[in-house]
Amino acid sequence: MKVFTTGQVAKICKVAPRTVSKWFDSGRLKGYRIPGSQDRRIPREYLIKFLKEHGMPLGDLEDEAMAKCLIVAQDQVLIENLKRELLPEKSFKVAVAASGFEAGIQAESFTPDCIIVDFSIGKIEAVQICQNLRKNPDFADVILIALLPNDGQPMSFDRSSINETFKNPFDARLLAERLRTLVGSKKELV
Repeated sequence: MKVFTTGQVAKICKVAPRTVSKWFDSGRLKGYRIPGSQDRRIPREYLIKFLKEHGMPLGDLEDEAMAKCLIVAQDQVLIENLKRELLPEKSFKVAVAASGFEAGIQAESFTPDCIIVDFSIGKIEAVQICQNLRKNPDFADVILIALLPNDGQPMSFDRSSINETFKNPFDARLLAERLRTLVGSKKELV
């Protein structure tokens, strides 16, 4: 478990160490004192929770505290439904791409932990996106979720590059919870 001193927390929050001590002493910022000392220690999870509750930027903690999710889709209703469930307050940061080309650019710059590919953009393009991501060693551990259309047509393709599939219509809340579980096993989401 990672812990911070009041001085380290002050640097992260861009405030004076005395301000952090006041937060701690008032009980707003949880932590503990080192036995036989006045020194305070703040566990990482309490600091992240404090920053989120007070609308403060997470700074360097953001990468470890937030699950980055890239949605590759064109359906605006689908995108909005997913964004509503994948909120920053629920430890998610979301980016959107409408094509395979955009997905490649976003994947490089955004470095997502999970990528949701809506197969209604076209089966060939969607499969190609998944295969291209898996070929790149930088994205070997990225969780890939395929959203399959429920149009009555059988959908046959190599699923070995995909972690999970959801068939439309699906519950966006259930998908968000599944992502939280999958990403949470790799990261310590708060």
